[in-house]
Amino acid sequence: MSQEQAPRLSHVGLYVRDVPKMIDFYTNVLGFVVSDGAEDGRITFLSRNPSDHHQVVLVRGRQTEDELPMVQQVSFNVGTLANVQKVYRKVKAAECKVIDPRCHGNAWSVYFSDPEGNRIEMFCDTPWYVPQPLGFEIDLDKSEVQLYRETEAICRAKPGFKPIEEWRAEISKKIAATLDA
Repeated sequence: MSQEQAPRLSHVGLYVRDVPKMIDFYTNVLGFVVSDGAEDGRITFLSRNPSDHHQVVLVRGRQTEDELPMVQQVSFNVGTLANVQKVYRKVKAAECKVIDPRCHGNAWSVYFSDPEGNRIEMFCDTPWYVPQPLGFEIDLDKSEVQLYRETEAICRAKPGFKPIEEWRAEISKKIAATLDA
């Protein structure tokens, strides 16, 4: 498989109980827009990118309140630490449950639950690589400069720390080797 044909995550579909409530959350709190949907409300498509018809699909059909969420997590790269902080403020204001700001060394994240308990992650990459798994709590109310300095200090102290570009060069070679095999 050539590099150009490599799969890219496109969208996630969630079975939901209360479609209007979920549409309200994804549009008013997370900023998605309804891009399409069935007239009977059984399926709704949402996007924040004009290049993608949909990034999230909400499908009516979840049956009970006590079952596990339908996916482990849905993750969105929001590009910058400032945007992660903005999302953090929005989900706090929306009184989302289980708000968990974390750093993985290679990403700054805020995890939270949507109204039906699905775990959502909004994140951005850091300029570093640290072997995974790694996760530690961060204070997204701090300034970007403070978070950057604190994260870098923690990451530099970890075995295997390197600039992300160095890690990307290494993983590119591994991927290329599988393509040649």
